[in-house]
Amino acid sequence: MAILGAGIMGASLALMMARRGYAVSLFDKESEPMACASRWNEGKIHLGYLYGNDPSLLTARHLLSGGLRFGRLVSELIGSNLETHTTFSEDLYLVHRNSIVAVEALGAIFESVDVLVRSHADATSYLADVSAARSNRLSRTELADVTNSDQIVGGFQVPERSVNTRWVADRLCAALRGEPNISLRMASKVLSAQPVDGIDGKWRVAVAGKKSEAFDIVVNCLWEGRLAVDRTAGIEPVPGWSHRYRLCLFGRTRQPVNVPCAVVALGPFGDIKNYDGRNFYLSWYPSGLLAESGELSIETPQALDADARQRFIGDVRATLARLVPSVSSMFDDAEELEVRGGFVFAQGRGSLSDPKATIHRRDQFGVNRLGNYISVDTGKYSTAPWLADRLARQICGIE
Repeated sequence: MAILGAGIMGASLALMMARRGYAVSLFDKESEPMACASRWNEGKIHLGYLYGNDPSLLTARHLLSGGLRFGRLVSELIGSNLETHTTFSEDLYLVHRNSIVAVEALGAIFESVDVLVRSHADATSYLADVSAARSNRLSRTELADVTNSDQIVGGFQVPERSVNTRWVADRLCAALRGEPNISLRMASKVLSAQPVDGIDGKWRVAVAGKKSEAFDIVVNCLWEGRLAVDRTAGIEPVPGWSHRYRLCLFGRTRQPVNVPCAVVALGPFGDIKNYDGRNFYLSWYPSGLLAESGELSIETPQALDADARQRFIGDVRATLARLVPSVSSMFDDAEELEVRGGFVFAQGRGSLSDPKATIHRRDQFGVNRLGNYISVDTGKYSTAPWLADRLARQICGIE
């Protein structure tokens, strides 16, 4: 079988299928697996709280199972526990004055998500036991301990955690290279997938500059390139998608510093992830958004030059430090600061500052099948291993 795309979805599925005895060819345009968005993101393992502008809770329900099972599934794939590479404190949601959802309304949504989390059969399987999950509104004193900014009008502590995506990416790469049933086809840009003789037979995969090959099953796990290949296969993309390209900042300090994991909510703001006291992720959305498009595909923006890189770092530092002053300690003690970018695909579009935009929902992702060609909209990083597990079972006839 062929799997197109060696991000977390493709890598997870490749390992699951190979360990069931399938010969897997894993294609990716990069020279290494897990080189793009699956390596360079915040690693939030969603329970649904971030989508507080979806009062239907459809997004929370759709994300929840994948988030709860993420830790167990990834641990099985890499043969290692994620505990020491998971944020050690719960997320703080700091509600911005310009939030698209007011503090009281957000608190009510969070309480509804609490109930969903607590009642789920896999609540004990999350990165931390969330069977008694409860979001808590910060008191004035608790909020003042985090921020002195008049731009923050309220705050909550929620039971979500995040993982260090760089560490996970390294472990998944090692697992892929150690699996004899996987053939890594790196530096291979997939152009098309077409049936050889009917959709229920073999499918031919065309790669730029290389001879095409036929496979019994083709699974498209590409990220920003998925829709274009789907169209060649005969699957017309459902209108309403968007591509974005965002820059973020990854830091490492010389010694542990005390900075909270915080999300500035709810809209085009930013967040801070403290994985272990020394390794950090930081973002500020308006500074990091380099490109967005509703076209079938999107080109990678030109890399920042040295001056632009320093301006980006300065913007992120200045903005976040005004809201969460303790973040300055991360910059003061940094021995490494990396500016990295990645694509975001969503079956939704519009501005994060627009409460009516469909980008605020993530309840449409999943699997689309045309004979022996399968296309997977991963949804979020956190849902990929769960989707891969479900798909592997379906392909093998287990469910």
